[in-house]
Amino acid sequence: MGKYQPAFHRAIMVLDVEHFGDPSRTNLDQLKIRDGLYEALIHAFENSGIPWSNCMSEDRGDGALILVPPEVPKSLLVTKIPAALVDGIRIHNEACPTQARMRLRMALHAGEIHRDAHGFAGAAINFTFRLVEAPALKTALGRSSGVLSLIVSEWFFEEVVQHDSEANPLSYRQVDVNIKETQTVAWIRLPDDSAAETFPVGAMAEATPGRSRVTLPVSLAANVSSGS
Repeated sequence: MGKYQPAFHRAIMVLDVEHFGDPSRTNLDQLKIRDGLYEALIHAFENSGIPWSNCMSEDRGDGALILVPPEVPKSLLVTKIPAALVDGIRIHNEACPTQARMRLRMALHAGEIHRDAHGFAGAAINFTFRLVEAPALKTALGRSSGVLSLIVSEWFFEEVVQHDSEANPLSYRQVDVNIKETQTVAWIRLPDDSAAETFPVGAMAEATPGRSRVTLPVSLAANVSSGS
C-alpha cells in the first residue's frame, strides 16, 4: 500500500440539489440553500438515531458526500432518513422565498473507501455519484410532486431494502443506469410523492397532469422536461 492507508467499508450517501446552478438563483439564494441542506441533513440524521458527528462528510457545493459508520444499521438510511429529510426540506422551503427553495436527489450504496490528505476516494464513491446523476432519477424528481427522489444500487436494494418491510420495497422501481463509464441497474423511490407510494415492483405511476408540486423559479420549471 506504500504511504496509503488500507481501505475501510462504509455506507455511502450522495445528495445533489436539483437545478442548484440555475441562472435565476443568486449567490445569496445558493447560500441559503446550502444552509438549509445541512440543517435538513443534521435534523434527519439526529432524528433517525444516527449522530451526525459520527459520520464523515465532504461538501460538494451543490450537494454532499456522507459516509456512515459501519455500526449504523444500513436499514435506517431507507426507513428513517428519507422521511426525516423530507421534513427538514419542507421546513426550509416554507421559510424561504421561491428562489431559495430546494428539492434533492439522493443516492445510496456501500463499498470500500480510501482516505488521504485531500479527502475520500474509491470506486464505490465514483459509482454512487454516477447514480445520483442518473437521467432516470432526474426525470423521476422532475415528475414528482415531492421534494426528494431516492436511488439505491442493486446491491443496496438486494441486501437491505427488500429484507425490511419498513423500507417499503414495493415502492421502488427498477431502472437502467447508463452514464459515463457506468452501466448498471438501480432502484428508484419517491418517498413523498403520494401517487407513487406503493405499486408492483418494476412499475411506477406516471405523473398526473395538473398535480400540485413544490413551487420553483419559472426558469427551473422550464428545465424539468430536459431532466437536467
